[in-house]
Amino acid sequence: MLNWKDVVELAQQGNLAPSHRVEKTPQQWQAELTEEQYYVTREHGTERPFSSDMCVQFEPGIYHCVCCQTLLFDSATKFDSHSGWPSFSQPATKNAISYHIDTQLATPRVEVRCNSCDAHLGHVFPDGPPPSGLRYCVNAVAIEKQSG
Repeated sequence: MLNWKDVVELAQQGNLAPSHRVEKTPQQWQAELTEEQYYVTREHGTERPFSSDMCVQFEPGIYHCVCCQTLLFDSATKFDSHSGWPSFSQPATKNAISYHIDTQLATPRVEVRCNSCDAHLGHVFPDGPPPSGLRYCVNAVAIEKQSG
C-alpha cells in the first residue's frame, strides 16, 4: 500500500516503470477524445467541481484511463471526499500512476498521470482516509468505469 512518503519519493526520485506504454500524436488523441477529455488529459486542464455525478456513485467496478484503457482504480478504494471530484485512496497497482511535482500554484502539489500514456488525471493529497491517508482527486472525464 502506498502512503504519502512513497508518493513524494516517487515524484522526486522517479516513477516505477509502467506495464506498457501508449504513445500517440496530439492529432490522434484529438480524433479519439471529446474536446473536454482532450483539454483535461492532454492539456492538463481541470473540469469544474461537482460537474459529474461520478462523485456520488459507489457501485462495484473498476476505473480505466479514458485515453488508453489502462486500469487505474478499483471502486473498493473510492470514497466521498466532498471535493467535487471522484476520489480514491489507492491506485489499482503501484505502477498504474506516475507522480509529478506541480508548482503551478503558490503551494506545490503532486500531479497524478496515467503511467502508460501520460494522461493528466488530477492530484494526490495526504488528507485521505486510513490506512493510506491518500486522496487521489481525479477528473471524472479522465476515467471510465466498468461494472464489477
